[in-house]
Amino acid sequence: MANERKTENLVRDIMNALDYKNENILIEEQISEVYEINKLLKSGSKTGGTGRGAPEFIVSSNKTPDFVLVIECKADVRFHASEKLNKPKDYAVDGVLHYAKVLSKSYNVIAVGVSGDTSNQLKIDTYIWPKESKKFKTLTNKEGTPINSLLSWENYIQHGSYDPEVERKRKEDLMAFSRELHNFMRDHAKLTESEKPLLVSGTLIALNNRAFTASFSEYTPQKLQKKWLEVIKEEIEEADIPNSKRKDMTQPYSTISVHPELGKSTVAFPRGVLHELITRINDQVWPFISIYHDHDVVGQFYGEFLKYTGGDKKALGIVLTPRHISELFTLLANLQKDDKVLDFCCGTGGFLISSMHAMMRHAVTQDERESIKENGLVGVEQQPNMYALAASNMILRGDGKANLYQGSCFDPVIVKKIKQHKCNVGMINPPYSQKDEDLHELVFVRDMLNCLDKGGIGIAIVPMSCGISPHPVREEILKHHTLDAVMSMPDDLFYPVGVVTCIMVFKAHIPHSISARKTWFGYWKNDGFIKSKNLGRVDLNETWLTIRNSWVEAYRNRDDVPGFSVKSMVDHNDEWCAEAYMQTDYSRITAKDFEDTVRNYLTFKLNGSESRLEGDTTND
Repeated sequence: MANERKTENLVRDIMNALDYKNENILIEEQISEVYEINKLLKSGSKTGGTGRGAPEFIVSSNKTPDFVLVIECKADVRFHASEKLNKPKDYAVDGVLHYAKVLSKSYNVIAVGVSGDTSNQLKIDTYIWPKESKKFKTLTNKEGTPINSLLSWENYIQHGSYDPEVERKRKEDLMAFSRELHNFMRDHAKLTESEKPLLVSGTLIALNNRAFTASFSEYTPQKLQKKWLEVIKEEIEEADIPNSKRKDMTQPYSTISVHPELGKSTVAFPRGVLHELITRINDQVWPFISIYHDHDVVGQFYGEFLKYTGGDKKALGIVLTPRHISELFTLLANLQKDDKVLDFCCGTGGFLISSMHAMMRHAVTQDERESIKENGLVGVEQQPNMYALAASNMILRGDGKANLYQGSCFDPVIVKKIKQHKCNVGMINPPYSQKDEDLHELVFVRDMLNCLDKGGIGIAIVPMSCGISPHPVREEILKHHTLDAVMSMPDDLFYPVGVVTCIMVFKAHIPHSISARKTWFGYWKNDGFIKSKNLGRVDLNETWLTIRNSWVEAYRNRDDVPGFSVKSMVDHNDEWCAEAYMQTDYSRITAKDFEDTVRNYLTFKLNGSESRLEGDTTND
């Protein structure tokens, strides 16, 4: 006769073999000591009443506090899953999905239904119920294959974290926390706008030290400040950053470490403001950065804090690259494990992080991975604070620090060092709207291309004015390099900064006239992202991957599609944008398009008439 206890013992044995008896993992059966889990299960009975729910296994971890794993067992495989999954008392899958729905109010739930009472008979189905979602879905691996075996905790979290809904909700929570953290820093820490992201990045570096994470609560407020800086210096030492760069890296953190407000003990925060900040960052940010290695988390905080500064961000030249665009660059470059990537003004390191992640996907051996870390990423950043943020980003991933240079990308000494790396891929989002013509966006592009090896690919995202307005540097660039492609990007890509951009792709050190090749122009105006009041632009309908793949395929094949792409011979006198050469696809024009255009024109004319009636004396 089938025995459910045998099934549970089999699950325990597998979990033990998968190292679930880890100091950071809590395994519970039927009743949980975790307050939130216990609260949710109090009314989670499978019978539909008001009684307590009691899953066979409940697994959680303080390292990934937004996830919980629940497992429900049945001895007989005939009771694995009902046809409609609506009999939680009688079937393993039905039961575990019932608990997942209950727990999804506060957690991303990995739900595993197990049936069978012998090891060679076990039947396993795995689902994910994202936090606050109304539905569950089958959990798959990166190839899209459903998971039908028990995995380690780390593997469950990895697969679950890359579910688009889970990832989006996590980012929403992270951005909400960044707004909360900004307000806390303003009210209690009295930090400047430039100091806030440094405190976040410095704390993340310190939390990278296990001993500090375990002991920071034991220090007095004053001693904690000192220890915070000591640990950052230790981590920088351990990261094997060259001696000449350590001072550049640590100096920005030194000023924060003696900030008077951080060492104060208050009635609200008796352990000190810095202790409270470290605790919040440890709870809310560290789980995110420990999983999403391809995310520029520090850059996201920097961008979020920037929203609260006074003045015009565009005038400051600060336009941070959205993560999905930095990822797109790696696909346009078709990055491989042996490539060497240069970011000429790297900011917080977003392009380098995306490039590292893309190259790592092709690495097979540990030597290949180490080579990417040591040789594959080169960055330059002039601003000391931004350089520290970029270096901290790389330290948190254990990669690429040695090839970050602090200084001007136009400095002949730095340019000489960059060329020694022999980079074959360049990526750049230069400072925008600099008044000095010597700092025009195209000057950055030109000098970046000059630093690449012959035949290398250089990719830049720049204001559309660089493609349509005359400028002497355009001629200079084409004299030495080939303009391979230009893509017109969504008008609100950098929302809330109002700058319309395009992506330019060049072949380095092959004169445009010699290549005798038409330039490919793409009209990439719709990336599927939608503006949200508090979140910026987000991929709410999960269409980006499909759109991105179609864009990359069209670019690689140099497809000529009416209304979407076109090829044309151009020189420095011509406009470098798809709109100038693209044929209209009349088959896609509808009666509604005509009506909307007429309606908009009439509204425009009516508003113009009203302006004149109200006393506008401007001549027609």
